[in-house]
Amino acid sequence: MADRIKVEEAQLVELTTGGEPIDVYLLVRLGFTALFVIVTALIVEPYFASLTWALVLAVLFVRPHRWFESHVGPNTAAALSVTSVALIIVAPLLFISQRLIAEALAGVTYIQKAVSEGNWGAFLDAHPWLKWLGERVDAPTIAARIGEFLTNIGASLLKQSTGQAITLVLAFYLLFFFLRDRRTGLDALVRLSPFSNVETGKLIIRVRDTIHATIFGTLAVAALQGALGGFMFWWLGFPSPALWAVVMGVISIIPVLGSFVIWIPATIYLFLEDRWADAITLALWGGVVISTADNVVRPLLVGETLRLHTAPAFVAMLGGLQLFGAHGLILGPIAFTMTTLMLEFWRRRSGPEQQEE
Repeated sequence: MADRIKVEEAQLVELTTGGEPIDVYLLVRLGFTALFVIVTALIVEPYFASLTWALVLAVLFVRPHRWFESHVGPNTAAALSVTSVALIIVAPLLFISQRLIAEALAGVTYIQKAVSEGNWGAFLDAHPWLKWLGERVDAPTIAARIGEFLTNIGASLLKQSTGQAITLVLAFYLLFFFLRDRRTGLDALVRLSPFSNVETGKLIIRVRDTIHATIFGTLAVAALQGALGGFMFWWLGFPSPALWAVVMGVISIIPVLGSFVIWIPATIYLFLEDRWADAITLALWGGVVISTADNVVRPLLVGETLRLHTAPAFVAMLGGLQLFGAHGLILGPIAFTMTTLMLEFWRRRSGPEQQEE
């Protein structure tokens, strides 16, 4: 009886697995590994933004860091590199962002003060076309609500800026170790990778190239947008067009903002000054020409370097932004390029060419 049961079990194994017994312990190990990988990913998920920007800055500034390392010790070199990054990049961005928020809040305060003091009527008298509109709508109430709406936006921006500041501090903290211990980290990555050393090296190089392409493509588009905006400001007679060109260029780098933060209020100002032709010109220039530079030129620049078609490169950046937020501008293209490269690896291992051999 016992021999018959063993024979039936062997036949069942042969029918279900093609003659190869199931390695239960292997399945258990794979299950536990997958479980802890998922738990680790969930633990790290709140810090993806800081990790991403630390990785980006480490890749971009590794060459200057090597120069520091050749003159001082590893800890001092990492500290000098982090300080240099903060002074060169972050300080100007924070300054411009704070100035923009301050100007926006000042504008809201001005509108609310004008409404509360009853100056709305005099303003409408100075602009007949607005007076005609004001006679048909409750302009003061609308202006007050707009002021409240802008105030809420300002408060939301301040709240988000606090979270961004925490992310930034953590990114700098991680950047220190990314630079100082980069060789140890790369060795561990190669050792733990399920791919061969050559394939893992190709993945690392592809990530590096993706970061370079995305960042330098973003900087090129920002410079182009700033130049286009500054040219139109000069053409329309705005004061300090060069300064506004720099501001629009810097703002264009920030994914959640853009040059429209400058040219849309400028367009509204021209309308209020009864400069209809100039206002329409600036609106068309900003909506068609400047926006096209972001939506068309960026994927062209990035896609060529990443060896992706323009359409996938465009989807990778927009989808990354939607899924991850600002740091998705980097993670989206990285995910696309790594996926295509890994699929190439699997095709070489188990594709038709391999089977023919």
